[in-house]
Amino acid sequence: MTEKLRESIDRPLVVGGREFRSRLIVGTGKYASNEIMVEAIRASGADVVTVAVRRVDLDRTKEEAILHHLDPTEFFLLPNTAGCYTAEDAIRYARLARAAGFSDFLKLEVIGDQTTLLPDVAATIEAAQVLAAEGFKIMAYTNDDLVTALRLEDAGCVAVMPLASPIGSGLGVVNPYFIREIKRRLDVPVIVDAGVGTASDACLTMEQGVDGVLMNTALAAADDPVAMSTAMKWAVHAGRLAFLAGRMPAREIAVPSSPSKGMLD
Repeated sequence: MTEKLRESIDRPLVVGGREFRSRLIVGTGKYASNEIMVEAIRASGADVVTVAVRRVDLDRTKEEAILHHLDPTEFFLLPNTAGCYTAEDAIRYARLARAAGFSDFLKLEVIGDQTTLLPDVAATIEAAQVLAAEGFKIMAYTNDDLVTALRLEDAGCVAVMPLASPIGSGLGVVNPYFIREIKRRLDVPVIVDAGVGTASDACLTMEQGVDGVLMNTALAAADDPVAMSTAMKWAVHAGRLAFLAGRMPAREIAVPSSPSKGMLD
C-alpha cells in the first residue's frame, strides 16, 4: 500500500469543521430494546448517532428514554427533524433541539409524501436557508437529484445527504450515477442516507466515492443487530478502500490474466 493511499484511508470525515473517525453514522429507532441499541451502536464503531427530536423523550433522567442510554461523551448526538412534514415544523424542532442542549449540528429532514417518505425538496431548501442563517450546521436529507443538492449547498448546508433508495426499503443504491455526480459536483461532504439494507449495499455505496453512509433500519431490523452493525462497520471501510484503490476497468469481453508472450509452444 502506498503512503498516499494510507493517508487517504486514515483521513477523518470532516463535517462543518468537526472531525469524525468513522464514516458510518447510525440511528436509534426501531430497536427491540435500548440495551441492544447501545450494543449495536458500539459494534458499528460509529461516532455520530442521530436522535429524532420529535419522537424521543428529551428528559435524560428517565431510564426508559433513549437519551438516558446514550453517553454524550462517547457518542456525538446529532438531532434530526424526522417526522416533520413542513418547513415550519422542521425549524421549530431544530430550535427545540438547540434549547434542549444539543449542538448546532442538525440533520434536516422534511418529508413530502407519507407513503414513500420522499423528501419535500422546496420545504427542505426553505428550512435550510432559515436555519443556516441562525447558525445551525445543517446536514440535509434529500433525494438523489443533483440540482437539489446544489441548491442545498448554496443554502449553507455543511453536508448533503442524498438517499440511496426510500427510507427503510433496504433496496440499496438505486441510481449510482446520480450519487457519483452529486459527489463530483459538490464541495461539501456527501453522505448517503436511507435505503442501505445489508453490508454489500454499504460497500457499493462507499465505492461511489461518497464521504459516508447513514443507516438505521438495516441495523435495527436485522435478526442480529449487533452482528449486522459489525458487518456494516467493515463494509463501509472496505468500500472506501476499494474506491481509493481504483477498480479495474469493466469490460464486456474476457481478458486473460496471464500474458501470452513467452509461452511455451
